[in-house]
Amino acid sequence: MVDVTVLTCKAYDRPEVVSAYTDNILLEYHYLKAALEAKGLKVERTYWDNPDYDWSQTKAIVFRTIWDYFERFDEFWPWLQAVQAHTKLVNPMNLIAWNIDKHYLKDLDQWGIPIVPTIFVDKSHPLPLELLAKNNNWEAVVVKPAIAGGGYLTYKLTQEEWPKAQLLFEELVGQRDMLVQGFVESITTKGEISLMVFDGIYTHAILKKAKSGDFRVQDDFGGTVHPYQARDSEIALAEKVMALCDPVPAYGRVDIVWDQRGQPMVSELEIIEPELWVRECPESAAYFARGIKRYLDTNANQ
Repeated sequence: MVDVTVLTCKAYDRPEVVSAYTDNILLEYHYLKAALEAKGLKVERTYWDNPDYDWSQTKAIVFRTIWDYFERFDEFWPWLQAVQAHTKLVNPMNLIAWNIDKHYLKDLDQWGIPIVPTIFVDKSHPLPLELLAKNNNWEAVVVKPAIAGGGYLTYKLTQEEWPKAQLLFEELVGQRDMLVQGFVESITTKGEISLMVFDGIYTHAILKKAKSGDFRVQDDFGGTVHPYQARDSEIALAEKVMALCDPVPAYGRVDIVWDQRGQPMVSELEIIEPELWVRECPESAAYFARGIKRYLDTNANQ
């Protein structure tokens, strides 16, 4: 019996092309594996849609680099519903179901968490972008799917582009729920920070910057990662967000940008398969493993 199976996607299981990107993925896995083994746990790794893997022979699965799930959501969601009957999920299903759709931002807002100003547009009900922008005094907006990641189908649209942008937006909303957010200028001047929180405890942070002329901070679009010393107010916000989750996630990440007054606000909460930059703070792997073991111990008889 395996204690923990760490999940990736098939492209990263045994990558045909080795790169710095895939090296980082494997390095992160080895840090986590070593930390879990130090707690006496047996660890394996496979891809989430492996047809030959017996999910009933592992006590828990931990979601890591399953970074194709949102492009294959029609396959992933039924698999997820089925696999929970055979093993425990870390983080658990109720958190995944809540966090997988960015409508969770509504809850954070209602719980008093400052978030990037957001309007939710339901599938097949497109609203006029120009009207949304004018009503909120937005000179530019960012549109993104409610279920996605890594900058997938994310666009920045300005006033000059409204007529053409409306056609694009209607096409997107015809297929999926979308978010419309006021463009936050600080993301191009200061960047976006990611704060890692394991078992409710902040461990480290990084700063992501977009390349010149872009607004997306992901490395897929030329973004870069830099060391960052989080401020007390930013740490407090990240830990507060995690504490509001029920149960407290074993692992997760809070992304923060700054409003016009320089105050932090949440842009994303990632508690399914976030990039966690453990390689930037190897000691955080021990906290990561502790959170996973807490889930195993708490639910040992379930």
